[in-house]
Amino acid sequence: MASEFVHLHNHTEYSLLDGSVRLTKDGKPGELFQLIKEYKMPALAITDHGNMYGVMEFYWGCQEYGIKPIIGCEVYVAKKSRHDKTKETGGYHHLVLLAKDMEGYHNLMMLVSLGFTEGFYSKPRVDKELLAKYSKGLVCLSGCIAGEVSSLLLDGNTKEAVETANFYKDIFGTDNFYLEIQDNGLEDQKKIIAPLIELSKKTMIPLVATNDCHYLKKEDAYYHDVLLCINTNKLVTDPDRMRFGSDLFYYRPPEEMIETFSYIPEAVKNTLIIADKTDLLIKKDQFLLPNYTVPEGFTPDTYLEKLCREGLKKRYSEVKKEHVDRLEHELNIIKKMGFDSYFLIVWDFIKYAKDNGIPVGPGRGSGAGSIVAYTLGITDICPLRYDLLFERFLNPDRRTMPDLDIDFADFGRDKVIEYVRNKYGHNNCAQIITYGSMKAKMVVKDVARAMGFSPSEGQKIANAIPNGLSIGAAKTNSEELQKIIKSDEKIAELIKISAKLEGIKRHTGVHAAGMVIAPEDIRRYSPLAKGSKDIVTTQYDGNTLPNLGLLKVDFLGLKTLSIIDEAVKLIRLKDKNFDVNKIDLEDKKTYQLLQEGKTYGVFQLESDGIRNLTKRLKPTNIDDIIALIALYRPGPMDAHMPEIFVDCKHGRKNISYDHPLQ
Repeated sequence: MASEFVHLHNHTEYSLLDGSVRLTKDGKPGELFQLIKEYKMPALAITDHGNMYGVMEFYWGCQEYGIKPIIGCEVYVAKKSRHDKTKETGGYHHLVLLAKDMEGYHNLMMLVSLGFTEGFYSKPRVDKELLAKYSKGLVCLSGCIAGEVSSLLLDGNTKEAVETANFYKDIFGTDNFYLEIQDNGLEDQKKIIAPLIELSKKTMIPLVATNDCHYLKKEDAYYHDVLLCINTNKLVTDPDRMRFGSDLFYYRPPEEMIETFSYIPEAVKNTLIIADKTDLLIKKDQFLLPNYTVPEGFTPDTYLEKLCREGLKKRYSEVKKEHVDRLEHELNIIKKMGFDSYFLIVWDFIKYAKDNGIPVGPGRGSGAGSIVAYTLGITDICPLRYDLLFERFLNPDRRTMPDLDIDFADFGRDKVIEYVRNKYGHNNCAQIITYGSMKAKMVVKDVARAMGFSPSEGQKIANAIPNGLSIGAAKTNSEELQKIIKSDEKIAELIKISAKLEGIKRHTGVHAAGMVIAPEDIRRYSPLAKGSKDIVTTQYDGNTLPNLGLLKVDFLGLKTLSIIDEAVKLIRLKDKNFDVNKIDLEDKKTYQLLQEGKTYGVFQLESDGIRNLTKRLKPTNIDDIIALIALYRPGPMDAHMPEIFVDCKHGRKNISYDHPLQ
């Protein structure tokens, strides 16, 4: 039997340092979804504070568990205009918005975006003007005791509360505005229950019961309280700090909610009615590439083929059958998957860079396995020379957006980005957000500070956790940590709290290189945020955007390319015909320097670890360097492959192959 209640006002870890519910753990949907499934709730909403950061993570988690996802946000509504940004006029109220359909989802993304880009003052704020403009397709709940209607009732201003409620009813429609009633045991909530019921009768606006969930289970209230201390930089012992005042802000079972509001059963029933109103399908199996305008008489696929065949003649002094066959094979796959425009877009901005004297890297990653990329000048590495597979880059059996990592000299990267913005529209492009989480050492120091430990004490405890290990793993593997846990009950408590909070999102950032390019206004696909230094980013991260079918491009700024460019200019003062692309790859003096580990300033060969490996390997050709960089990765290193390779190189071990084709 399905539950007779649905939680509609809920916060996750993306209400940064105010919600402690993780949406994913180890790449899988978090405990929340299993709990809601156990409750047999047919649907669940996400309404984080002022943002939609976790919306897609939540949406896909719900889908995996057969729960209807309701996409929403608890927005901050400016008391006056969103443009008023002074201490006297910059206040705000809370309001919950839920998307009924795709129109509502688009309007919600627009509102949340404008809250950051136009209304930000302490919080991302919208105003009544924006709410009226983007109200279609949305269900509105009046909010918690910080909502405008509830605040007016708390002040005893019933007349204005009625006017405000009717205003929202007019904006969103009679069937789409609800008075939110809550009871988490707070005195202020109880004080306005009767006035809310009376207001509902007077205005004919229905009531809806919510719980303003901030943590998963009742026992998590303590950990959430510590999280608030971290957020507000207060001690848990501080009597005047911000706190919730009860331990009932969790995802309560439906029977608890039904019992709590037994005196007003329609408020519970309305949660199901609202859930039934929502029907939002966000597609994953599509590609939303920006439009690349090809010359008259061409289609994207025919123009791409023309450029590639021209490039084939430029790249090879003798075009052989193997070159043509490989090109046709790749073009057929690209056409079949609909990625002709993708290659044209990348070719275009790389051509712009080269035409304007901005050095571009020769290519790295799986994209180097494409002869299409090679003939277009996107890469400068012949995939046939190194027997590279195209399917590792683009596999017709795996429908994912291609991803080329492209290096530009750091002095020219911004010029290329500006070119792309101008070509495809500034509103269609945005930098990409990143999220920082509370890693083991960081969370220990954060919790230590909240518990009153000195910074040096917190650092000492954090140092007992080996680098790269979780707190749970460190408790098993670190004798030092085990010792200090046993020595002090307060430290044991610190570690317990830290383990509970570990992994929760802590802050936002800006992706160092990533940009998304959409076919139209980016706010139709991702809400926007404004971070530090007023940089506008998407609210969906670099993993989410490609899954939605959007084009993500990494414009990597590389200082090494700038240094090489400067060196080439200096050399050409003496040798005007010098060409860096024609350097002898078998130069013995170069390999002698490499064998001695003299690789400071050499891209990807600078760290102490890889310098030591280089000295042990003693490379004698370019293939050795390729192997060296490929082996210096966590997977091969964990399997001791570098040592095996070095021993085979110097004849200390016999080379054996797992398959006769090798």
